[in-house]
Amino acid sequence: MSGTLVPERRSAAQHAVAEHLRLVAAGRIAEWVDLFTPDGILEFPYAPAGVPRQVRGRDALLAHMSQFPDTFDVRFVNLVFHETTDPATAIAEFGSTGRAVATGKPYEQTCISVVYTDDTGRIIRYVDYWNPLVAIEALEPHAAPRD
Repeated sequence: MSGTLVPERRSAAQHAVAEHLRLVAAGRIAEWVDLFTPDGILEFPYAPAGVPRQVRGRDALLAHMSQFPDTFDVRFVNLVFHETTDPATAIAEFGSTGRAVATGKPYEQTCISVVYTDDTGRIIRYVDYWNPLVAIEALEPHAAPRD
């Protein structure tokens, strides 16, 4: 790949991450799923029991994320990209701030995502490193706060 294409490609990968965060926060899941390739993968390495560790394909992604806006009301803040050697890969660190809709409890989280894109800037694989205990605590009506 020529040197002039590397910044464009890196920009496309980072743009995919930024759009992911914008659309999820806005609850625009039908648009969000279009950021992925048809067989795109969303991975959750730290998924708790009962939550899939991997979701593949746009239909499955849509089904998996369709309830997110009814579950969490969040904003994503402090987005920072870390340099990678592969311009088609973006590593992002950001915060999530908001609340669980059903309980009203705060949902404050720090996330790291590793996102792989194709030549068109579509997401091939999105690996989402988040703390499921934060989500569980926010969703449990009677969960004691963590120290």
